[in-house]
Amino acid sequence: MKIAVLGAGSWGTTFAKVLGDAATGTDRAIMVWGRRAEVVQEINSSHRNSRYLADVALPESITASTDVTEVLHGAELVVLAVPAQSLRAQLHTWAPHVAPAAVVVSLMKGLEVGTDARMSQVIAEELTLPAEQIGVISGPNLALEIARQEPTASVVACAHAQTAAWIAAVCTPPYFRPYTNTDVVGVEIGGIVKNIIALAVGICDGKRMGDNTKASVITRGLAETTRLALALGGEAETMAGLAGLGDLVATCSSPLSRNRTAGRLLGEGLTLAQVGERMTQTAEGIKSGQAVHDLARQLGIEMPITEAVVAVLAGKLSIDELGPLLMSRDLKSEGEIQA
Repeated sequence: MKIAVLGAGSWGTTFAKVLGDAATGTDRAIMVWGRRAEVVQEINSSHRNSRYLADVALPESITASTDVTEVLHGAELVVLAVPAQSLRAQLHTWAPHVAPAAVVVSLMKGLEVGTDARMSQVIAEELTLPAEQIGVISGPNLALEIARQEPTASVVACAHAQTAAWIAAVCTPPYFRPYTNTDVVGVEIGGIVKNIIALAVGICDGKRMGDNTKASVITRGLAETTRLALALGGEAETMAGLAGLGDLVATCSSPLSRNRTAGRLLGEGLTLAQVGERMTQTAEGIKSGQAVHDLARQLGIEMPITEAVVAVLAGKLSIDELGPLLMSRDLKSEGEIQA
């Protein structure tokens, strides 16, 4: 069995390791595509990706190449781990090399700017694949912890339950436990919006606000994530699970979180440009925030935390104005679904 992983960043490389460690024999080949020749060379020569995963050892079943045609040739499973905003253009180039029967899985947690499309929708459009061949994986999945084989649970979602079960069976080493779900919308929305909420929590950290403040932002952030997911056809149960609450807690609380880190730097007074210079990897909340806000407005969904974070990113709201704005909303019942 050949598996292609497109993206040699921290999560793509980590998931390649998960796939390699899940193999029960020697009949599995995992090939990673990377655009940096030095990263590819290190994976092939020393089974390391020190740029993203320090000294974590990778299974010998993993090889790498800068030639995407070579990586995709004969792959039964294609795993996508590239920046969300670059996906469509890359898929347009890669499409002729993806096997018609291949199952394609997204590890990405972003919403496309301009179209407000989820990554599974972009995949369906560009590869003309049916829903039963498209899966998404999401949850409280901080790459470095998984690479260190710290016990982690996740969610594999696909509209076709049997495909979800097949994907899960392929990526189940002793330290990584995937649960299955057919609620693709809910799983994706949970992974998308939590990045924006993590930016807000990071800003609170940078401003040295307390745990009460951060807990309030996380809790109300889950409420607005749920409102958007339900409006798009997602399920409330998903939001209470690993892909909703679980991912939100991990991303908002861990110093390994890119989005929380980006928010903290903003809260400490850095400009958005300076944050970009400091960050070695993409903070998807910065890229997807406007798309989420636009989608919420189209649907008539109130998302005050998202709206405030987007205003900060656009320079329309100062960091100092963020907290008071969130606290100045009309009084209402906590239980109101449109609260």
